[in-house]
Amino acid sequence: MLQFLRNFGRGRVDQKSLGNPTDAEYALFTGGSVAGSSVSLATALTVPAVQSSIRLISEACATLDIIVEKRDGTAWVAETEHAVARLLADQPNDWTSTFELIRDLVATALTHDRGGVAWVNRVGNEVREIVRYEPAHVTVDFSADGRQEPGFKINNRAEDAQDIIHLRGPFGRSCLALAADAIGAAKDMETHAGKLFKNGARPSGVIEMLKGIGDDGLKKMGEAWRKAHEGPDNAGRTAILWDGATFRPITLNSTDAQFLENRKFQIIEIARAFRVPPSMIYDLDRATWSNSEQMGKEFLSYSLEPWLRALEGALRRALFLAEERGDFRIRFDRDDLTRADLNDRATAINSLIASRVLNPNEGRAWIDLPPRDGGEEYANPNTGSNQPGNSPTQEPSNGPE
Repeated sequence: MLQFLRNFGRGRVDQKSLGNPTDAEYALFTGGSVAGSSVSLATALTVPAVQSSIRLISEACATLDIIVEKRDGTAWVAETEHAVARLLADQPNDWTSTFELIRDLVATALTHDRGGVAWVNRVGNEVREIVRYEPAHVTVDFSADGRQEPGFKINNRAEDAQDIIHLRGPFGRSCLALAADAIGAAKDMETHAGKLFKNGARPSGVIEMLKGIGDDGLKKMGEAWRKAHEGPDNAGRTAILWDGATFRPITLNSTDAQFLENRKFQIIEIARAFRVPPSMIYDLDRATWSNSEQMGKEFLSYSLEPWLRALEGALRRALFLAEERGDFRIRFDRDDLTRADLNDRATAINSLIASRVLNPNEGRAWIDLPPRDGGEEYANPNTGSNQPGNSPTQEPSNGPE
């Protein structure tokens, strides 16, 4: 308010342009849905398959440890003393955890065309905090010369692109916007099912009369029919009709009979749009022991990996200065996602140590054990006696000659 009064006293009031409206403004002024889609974000998130797909990708990314690494010759080694490493290891700001920051950045990129945006607060050259902003408070304008260079405004304040973490989906559109029609169809069927069970049951048939019998006759006939034929004790009894009345059963048409199959197909369509295996959002109709494992691997390779690569690039570009990027990088530790059971891991680690691909301390780190003395040697512990950790064999002494 004080800033507003100062600006007003100078004859200058900041005004927000509707050239790039927020989702709520678009729906308010056009009466339509978000970004021209057939379904709004609030409605889409009420579809369980959509919510589950978004949570699956965003939370899987956020569960991975973030490692800051420094170049050491031709190798990369973990760097824990850099300001960025300390910030990501603790919390990016006073009210947000690192898990929440990554989860919400990815979830926003999946649901908003402008993507997920976070502002990097620097004091001098040191990063002090990372603050994610809701899309309604962010404006992203791209250059008109075809380079797609973005310009950013947060709360109508221009920000340097160097200080912005920007994560967005391919094609300049979010997965939710691209799948809007499939999501809308799923929501329509869900609404139809709810109304069907809420507003009444479908009658099994109708009694047709050749001539009118009046209100009293209709009531008496209905009461007699229910008394004679409704209820478990009357099942299978022979129906008796009078005055030329006929009974016509009502059958389901092909669309009604396949309603459940139609709803299941929309779940697969939504899973396809977000590139997640249907079994991972609990559509288990065609899941087996073998293909579930294979679909899990494909989820890591073809769905999660592109988002992790995009995250690593966005974080590295915004958190390190230009002169630092050649020596530092940010990497998500994917071991947690590829971790097998203990027996398989022990067999794999033992094989890698025996073939001198890993040393014992590197193998111990895979199962969260501290290093031990002598564990840096690359040697096969299964052959020979002079291996690291073994006491050297002493030659017997024959005394002085």
